[in-house]
Amino acid sequence: MSDSELVYSTGSPLKGNRDKNATEPGEQLEPHRITLTLRREKQGRRGKEVTTIDGLPNNEAFGRDLAKGLKAICGAGGTWKAGHIEIQGDHRDTVQRELEAKGFHVKRAGG
Repeated sequence: MSDSELVYSTGSPLKGNRDKNATEPGEQLEPHRITLTLRREKQGRRGKEVTTIDGLPNNEAFGRDLAKGLKAICGAGGTWKAGHIEIQGDHRDTVQRELEAKGFHVKRAGG
């Protein structure tokens, strides 16, 4: 075995293995390149509806700021978890308009 052959690495991801929505701390986000999935979920939440947005970049500051703005516009509570946002209640129309105004591509999923 040669010294240049990589067997195992815990360092940065190798080319091609990087999450498509992962971003580096200083990397600029381009909303027009991100497609978000918008859906209403009710299962496992004791019958309460929640609007979820999936496909977000795993960037802490960006996710928290976006969630805060969407919660304020909808007048509802919610949370940001790595890669997705949950807004309490069915606010799909409002959230879709706001995300498209920010330049994101939005796909609706579910019923």
